[in-house]
Amino acid sequence: MLIRAVSCLVLIVTTGCASVASTGMNAEVLGRIPERMRGFVAEKQVAGVVTLVARRGRTVHLEAVGQANVEQDRPMRTDALFAIASMTKPIVAVAVMILQDEGKLSVDDPVSKYIPRFKAAALKDGPAEREITIRDLLTHTSGFGGEQRTEETLEATTAEIAGRPLQFQPGTQWAYSPGLNVCGRIIELVSGQAFDAFLAERVFRPLNMVDTTFQPTAELRDRLAQLYEPGPDGESLASGTHWIITDPGRRAPNPSGGLFSTASDVARFGQMILNGGKLDGRRIVSKAAIEQMCRVQTGDLTTGFSPGCGWGLGWCVVRQPQEVTRMLSPGTFGHGGAFGTQYWIDPEREMIFVLMIQRRGFGSGDRSEIRDVFQELAVRAVRD
Repeated sequence: MLIRAVSCLVLIVTTGCASVASTGMNAEVLGRIPERMRGFVAEKQVAGVVTLVARRGRTVHLEAVGQANVEQDRPMRTDALFAIASMTKPIVAVAVMILQDEGKLSVDDPVSKYIPRFKAAALKDGPAEREITIRDLLTHTSGFGGEQRTEETLEATTAEIAGRPLQFQPGTQWAYSPGLNVCGRIIELVSGQAFDAFLAERVFRPLNMVDTTFQPTAELRDRLAQLYEPGPDGESLASGTHWIITDPGRRAPNPSGGLFSTASDVARFGQMILNGGKLDGRRIVSKAAIEQMCRVQTGDLTTGFSPGCGWGLGWCVVRQPQEVTRMLSPGTFGHGGAFGTQYWIDPEREMIFVLMIQRRGFGSGDRSEIRDVFQELAVRAVRD
């Protein structure tokens, strides 16, 4: 049973019911989170916020503050829909690992095994020293850079990407890339299904992620949180737009950043990961695949958008907690989105942190004060 009542702090990711205290959390400290979030709303840093904290398989905090749409005077709700942008990437990485579990591909396969034109990938000043692998795509070490927007099809998207010159030799550096778009096309070719259909059948429906989609229905769009940016006076918010929000139905579903979702749906995905690949008795992907995804695959390369992090398969992984990750355990992993959304999983504490906002033009979402304050209070609430 998935409960969405704002007034209840006993909100369950899986099933059953328990007090906040039974999960080793302090309800009073958790209660400070919405108070601090209201402060950010009052300061016009954001229009509205949804925060979720889960521990030991149960959601112990789920709150909404502010407005989903200022112009419509529509309050933010806990079931508000958000463009989660690059938080899509780890979900697509799970789809790749499902196919690896089934023996249909390996992350060490060259991309050219599935899309031959990638065999010719080269730098501007010479050939690549080795072929690009699926692992390179998942870890942003392929050498490709540039636009992550899709074309009308994923076939056309990957054809365009394959023609871009590499920025560096594969595997030698880290640079945020459109590699997950290429993974989306490989998923189509290997599974024989449309990319979005595969995710719906193998991930969203089994996990009961009922509000997660690349193309929101009219009903879902009525719950969509509006994107905001700083107003011209620097003291207000102005509504904004972005191709991530306007593209659905016009271009191919975007594996790098096209999903819309809710805090509760994102938490269900996170709980599946924390459970080693299963939820509510249904296995989505193997425990071995989850372990492979969630450990650093990039060696000593400098990666990510905050210091002390490495990169797994689709995930940013905290190696040395510091600054905005200082309160998290080593080995915590997660991903942010272009509009400030964040989800992070701390296996040592058995915790999931979900922050849902929609803003741009306020600096790095990964290093934002909103994320910092939210995580700090959530961790401070841990009693045992």
